[in-house]
Amino acid sequence: MATGLTFVIPDLHGRFDLLNAAVARIVAYASGQAATVVTLGDYVDRGPDSSSIIESLMGWRSENLSLVALKGNHEDMMWRTCSHLPDASWWIMNGGDRTLVSYGQALAEQAKLRIIPGHHLDWIAQLPLLHVDKYRVYVHAAVDPARALNQQDHRVLLWKRYREGVDVGHGDRHVVHGHHDMAGGPIVMKHRTNLDTMAWKTGRLIVGVFEDQKAGGAIEFIEVRGEPAP
Repeated sequence: MATGLTFVIPDLHGRFDLLNAAVARIVAYASGQAATVVTLGDYVDRGPDSSSIIESLMGWRSENLSLVALKGNHEDMMWRTCSHLPDASWWIMNGGDRTLVSYGQALAEQAKLRIIPGHHLDWIAQLPLLHVDKYRVYVHAAVDPARALNQQDHRVLLWKRYREGVDVGHGDRHVVHGHHDMAGGPIVMKHRTNLDTMAWKTGRLIVGVFEDQKAGGAIEFIEVRGEPAP
């Protein structure tokens, strides 16, 4: 029975095909029951179809699946570059060139930041950095276990990577995150779960299924397969 479930989709990086496949699997799993879908950010860059992912999430419509879209560091880079940074190279060398192509720019052209619609940037600007329920914290990158959730540094939430083997949550809550790409993942520990399997490159996306009234990690993983990046 799907009531009281949260489905978590990690870093997509322009793989609109994997998003569509994941949503189809989630819809089938939920079977019409109310559930939450949390996307962990990094919708843009590297892969081929960032603009379609943003458009799809902005236009999310479902009678039973409520969407919580979080911000990733790549959305932060995109927004900062398009809003006020004088030099786009920081974003471009981190995959922003592929994002601009998804909006219609030719690959070899100089960055034309105005090609990105303002309402897409406005949507990115208001994305939350955390989602918290009774037993878990959902975040793009990491949380600081020594700080209250309302006092977290945005740089930690968006950019931090846990050291290998470090198993820490936040108080009694399990932390669910992406950002640290591990092709052989997911990485499942007692206090945290890393879902990022470098899906944009491997073609392998892992969706975590969490029971809202049950503490700890996922009760199941949904594996979505697509073509690896050429």
